[in-house]
Amino acid sequence: MKKFFQLGILDRKNIEINPLLETYGKYIKKIDQALDAELSLYSESEFIEPLKYSLEGGKRIRPIILTLSAESIGKIDDNTFSASCAVEFLHMESIIHDDIIDNETMRRQKDPFHIKFGYNTSVLTGDFVLGLILAICSRLDNARITKDLASTAMLMSEGEMIENRLETSEDVTFDDYLKVIEYKTATAFEAASRIGGIIANGTEEQIEALSEYGLNLGIAYQIRDDLFDWKNEDKLFNTLIKKSADPRDVFNKMEDLLKEYAEKAKAGLRRIPDSDAKMNLENLIKFTSFKA
Repeated sequence: MKKFFQLGILDRKNIEINPLLETYGKYIKKIDQALDAELSLYSESEFIEPLKYSLEGGKRIRPIILTLSAESIGKIDDNTFSASCAVEFLHMESIIHDDIIDNETMRRQKDPFHIKFGYNTSVLTGDFVLGLILAICSRLDNARITKDLASTAMLMSEGEMIENRLETSEDVTFDDYLKVIEYKTATAFEAASRIGGIIANGTEEQIEALSEYGLNLGIAYQIRDDLFDWKNEDKLFNTLIKKSADPRDVFNKMEDLLKEYAEKAKAGLRRIPDSDAKMNLENLIKFTSFKA
């Protein structure tokens, strides 16, 4: 496994690739160890090398959210990290298929999965990963977590279908855009935070508060990403720009929405007791900030 620390100092190049490393390095290290342990169960599989390739370079923000959510209201244990692997695998599977649909030619500064391994392996790896998630769910033996992961996978697919339909529409609205990013991105953030609350045996109020945090953080996170990548012709956000009489109106609206959802994420955490883990969840909101 890649070493994140050298002589006690974080590797600056790694931080440039993943800015979360500086603050959340100890969590990322444990999450990566858990991912390695999961993959070791399938060391003889035909999929082992493709799986390792697909995991390389990920920021691990979803498993970080799950782990911190659990820690903010209880304790973290092996089950916490197993669940964090499940949400990362779900994200990984979605990236493999999204890159095919979007005809991506670069992902995390390297070839996307379908260019590296081909379309057949991409489709089959996605299927295999869903099997990995089910295997983890069987060990966790918690129907509520299994249902959350299943619902999230379905909503992410719904979001992709809606986006595909809207790409040929001349009547795309901000509401359409928000629905797509909620389904495609924010539902996974919401599931991560909610599952963290569930696995730590939080109260229903705490679980709902964490869910609110995750959903709104995910929307803000994707808005920020789209603002930075607005020149990408394939982005739904770009369609809003094209149909606008003045693109500045679109950017101003996006920045207002970004601030709104970041504030909603902060509001969700107000019902969670103060702790270092809560502070770390709040710090994640800073990664949604955008300066034009």
